[in-house]
Amino acid sequence: MENIKNYSFLQLDELASQIRDKILVTVSANGGHLSSTLGATDIIVAMHYVFDVNKDPFIFDVSHQAYAHKLLTDRWDEFDTLRQFNGISGYTKPSESKYDYYVAGHSSTSISLAVGAAKAIAIKGEDRIPVALIGDGSMSAGMVYEAINELGDRKYPVVIILNDNEMSISKPIGAISKLLSQTMASSFYQKFKRYVEKALDHLPDSAMYMARRFEESLKLITPGILFEEMGLEYIGPVNGHDIVGLIETLQIAKELGKPVIVHVQTTKGKGYEIAEGVGKEHWHGVGSFDILTGKANKKRSDKNATEIFGETLLFLADEDEKVVGVTAAMPSGTGLSAAMKAYPKRFWDVAIAEQHAVTSMGPLAKEGFKPFCAIYSTFLQRGYDQVVHDIALMNVGVVFAIDRAGIVGEDGETHQGAFDISFLRAIPNMTIFAPYNETTMKLAMSFAKDFSTPCAFRYPRGAFIAADCPSVPFELGKSNIIAYGEKVAFIGYGNGVGRALEVAEKVDFSPTVVDLRFVKPLDEGMLTNLAGTHKKWFVFSDSARMGGVASAILEFISQAKIQGVDLVTFEYDDAFITHGSTKEVEESLGLIPQQLATKINQLLGE
Repeated sequence: MENIKNYSFLQLDELASQIRDKILVTVSANGGHLSSTLGATDIIVAMHYVFDVNKDPFIFDVSHQAYAHKLLTDRWDEFDTLRQFNGISGYTKPSESKYDYYVAGHSSTSISLAVGAAKAIAIKGEDRIPVALIGDGSMSAGMVYEAINELGDRKYPVVIILNDNEMSISKPIGAISKLLSQTMASSFYQKFKRYVEKALDHLPDSAMYMARRFEESLKLITPGILFEEMGLEYIGPVNGHDIVGLIETLQIAKELGKPVIVHVQTTKGKGYEIAEGVGKEHWHGVGSFDILTGKANKKRSDKNATEIFGETLLFLADEDEKVVGVTAAMPSGTGLSAAMKAYPKRFWDVAIAEQHAVTSMGPLAKEGFKPFCAIYSTFLQRGYDQVVHDIALMNVGVVFAIDRAGIVGEDGETHQGAFDISFLRAIPNMTIFAPYNETTMKLAMSFAKDFSTPCAFRYPRGAFIAADCPSVPFELGKSNIIAYGEKVAFIGYGNGVGRALEVAEKVDFSPTVVDLRFVKPLDEGMLTNLAGTHKKWFVFSDSARMGGVASAILEFISQAKIQGVDLVTFEYDDAFITHGSTKEVEESLGLIPQQLATKINQLLGE
């Protein structure tokens, strides 16, 4: 790794420009996160200049901003493989590099990690300091304030860099606030503040009271009052694209020997004019695109499941004023944008706060509304206790619309939607079902709207595997047989139905194909009848094997004392699933239709 501490300030500026160019070229080819990581480049260059990445923990929140860090830590040549199968991850990953301190793909964990690292450093008596880079969007999650609450009390030396690139935590108020903020970032101010704090300890009570009131009145017109009141030092706002100023400020923060927030203001998409500035959400994460025009290289030919959900939800909202909904910082990602625009008083984005999103829908259901809680599978994990305690225990009719179920591709281990069936199935009062194409998605949502107790349905990223076709309405705990064969049954759940249909075209026989629909409650009557005529069952579901669909079926077979059924499942093994295109990842798992057909033919031929 090149030592940039010997660089001149001019060389550092040139380096930052080169890094941005490298990121832009790579992301335009591979897809990935763009605007936020371009905006954070100067900050990361300054971090590497001031701190020692060989010993100081560099902790990136979400870590989608960390591309510059990867390029500064021996991954310049590998960077062209970003997010590709067997290439480098789009997030920090210690197994990839010793310079990546911790895995991060979800938001708002960095300050807790920094506190934990600081505790370990204190116990070991080492000269190291954790440095956390967190975006302003991540500050909307409660976990951040749980960490700050302890850090402000225990006073561990930690530097937190708040990258404010869109919504200022507290907007500066006019020229006076700007002047004060710039002054607060100077070494003179910090030295003066320490002098005043010592002097206050020796003043008479009356003088101390007046001095304290004066200091507090200054804080009220600066953005740092929240953090200062919680026990952290605050510096900023500072210009996030002035490397010299950033270095000077970070050096001050480093030398304070206490917890400090450095509030840095940056421009999203810095260096790529098409993506620069606020209000350009689609540049946060992108597929491949043409650099000159900014236009996507590929256009989807099939309507994706999220679009179907969004259109259907808006239709239901038009038909029924009791339909409401919430998402956690993903209005476009979950398809909620159209409903939010049409009915801003009935559909809400609560920012990165899944726990709050889930719990807040409970009272709406109790008051007679029908809430749809639209959250990615991987992010619903953060609201699990709330699903149990605030929804299922109350037995109120909240609908969980679980997007990105199954393999999500290039985002990898932190984002694969593998576990929702397993963790929801154990919860009393929870009903769980899944559609497999556009028609069944609409039927599933219609069923959910009229269902009076908690329920959840899942659907994939991108288009369903199966083509659209007519189908029958959903009925609680009832499956639907969509192809009749003999002796061998393919039991599909959700997008797994489409996979079962594809495999059925490639095997040497004609199986019965079942759209299971409900994994809780199961269609026990159908399964009992099926066991009398079909002794070989193959289960298809884009979910974890442990606690998954086959597990539910096997539990029923055992309880019902059904004999003679041989069941094989093609759900995911007990391992985290790597990044890469969905097709490449599924091929590595042996889930491509031809692979499955070959495997089934071999099993039946034994």
